[in-house]
Amino acid sequence: MKAGCYQFDPAFGEKEENLNRVASALKNADLNLLVLPEFFATGYQFRSKDEVAELSESVKSGQTTEFLCGMSREKGIYIVAGLPERDGDKFYNSAILTGPDGLMGVYRKTHLYFEEKLYFSPGDTGFKVWDTEIGRIGIMICFDWFFPEAMRCLALNGAEIVAHPSNLVLPHCPGAMPLRCLENRVYAITANRIGTEDRTEGKPLKFIGQSLIVSPRGEVLANAPAEEETLLIAELDLKSARDKTLNPLNDIFKDRMPEAYEAILKKER
Repeated sequence: MKAGCYQFDPAFGEKEENLNRVASALKNADLNLLVLPEFFATGYQFRSKDEVAELSESVKSGQTTEFLCGMSREKGIYIVAGLPERDGDKFYNSAILTGPDGLMGVYRKTHLYFEEKLYFSPGDTGFKVWDTEIGRIGIMICFDWFFPEAMRCLALNGAEIVAHPSNLVLPHCPGAMPLRCLENRVYAITANRIGTEDRTEGKPLKFIGQSLIVSPRGEVLANAPAEEETLLIAELDLKSARDKTLNPLNDIFKDRMPEAYEAILKKER
C-alpha cells in the first residue's frame, strides 16, 4: 500500500482556503492513506474560548468532516486529519478517520500541550485502532508522542500504522519517532505543518516541519524539509508490522513483564 502526509502552512481561520489547498495537493496523488496535520483546516494558535467555539465543529456533521468524507469517497482512500471538535459544551483537540464509506471514528488528544489546556478538555476516547481494508490504523496527536505509553497502547491494541497529525514546535519528535517505531514494530506517519503563527504578543509559534514516515525497523522511509510544503508518499509492507520478533528467542511483546511495571500505573505529582 502507499501512505503519505501533506505538510503545508494553514492560514488561521480560513477553512475554505485550507480545504482547497488539500484538495489541490491530492489532485494527482496516488496513495491509499493520507495523514494531515493537527488543526489543518483552522490553524492552531487560538487566543480565546470564543475563537475556539467559532472554529470548532461537530465531528458527525461539520464542514471539515464532510470535506474529508467527500475526498475519501472520490479518491477511494483513507484520511486521518486533526480538527477542533465541539461536543455539547466541551471542546476537544481531535482527529478523525474517514474512508471510502464515510466517517469511521474519532480520537481525542490525550496529552494536551501548553495553551491547549486553556481551551480544550483532555481526550476521553483512549487509544483506538480501526480495522480497514488497507490495515489496522491507530491515531495519536502531536504531543502524545512524548509519552511512550501512547504508542505502546496503540501497538498492543493491534495497530500496524500509527497516524500522527501534528503541529510540532519542539525539535525532538523527528529524531524520536524512529525509536518509537522500533520499540513497537509499527509504521508511523507524522504529518506536521510549517510556518509561524504570531497571534499572541510575545508568544510566536514556529512550526518545525520535518514530517516523516518511519518503518517498524526504525528506518526513515521519507522525510520533509523544515520549511517547504511537501506531499510525502512511501510504500508500506504491513507484514513487517505484524512481526514482533527480534531473533529466534526474543519477541518484544511476548517478552514484556507487566508485573514489573507497577510504577507506570502510579500517577505522580
